[in-house]
Amino acid sequence: MHSNRRPYYCPYCGKLFKTASYLKHHSYVHNGAKPFSCRHCSECFRWRIQLKSHLLKSHNKGTWFTCHICQKKFSLKGNLKSHMERHEGGKPYVCDECQKCFCTSRELRLHQVMHSDVKKFCCGFCDKDFKRPWQVKQHFRRCPYVVGFDDLL
Repeated sequence: MHSNRRPYYCPYCGKLFKTASYLKHHSYVHNGAKPFSCRHCSECFRWRIQLKSHLLKSHNKGTWFTCHICQKKFSLKGNLKSHMERHEGGKPYVCDECQKCFCTSRELRLHQVMHSDVKKFCCGFCDKDFKRPWQVKQHFRRCPYVVGFDDLL
């Protein structure tokens, strides 16, 4: 089940990663680590972007990216770009199977999973396969081989 392009495997949820570093950061989801701490208060975060957003919202440190149409603010430039595509009204990404249209290629890719029989997510305890990562998490709550599911997240 391992891929040559993604050789690093998470034993908890079966997700594959390109580098050991990506796997390490992903493991925070399972082990509860929050290595990014705010220098202004005692808050800690699992992801760097969460800290960046906190600094902007709570301490007014950093730069917001603001939509000139609706004034909505984003902590990442890429998120503003995606948001602007929604204002432009275009949905150029069309599903070949059902003709449903999407604003971004990411949304289309996420949708296309429903038409596929490929199940690339696996329970690391009983080897049951799933199409989407949230299905594995849901399965963990019922899997007879998983003890202490809440401790994994």
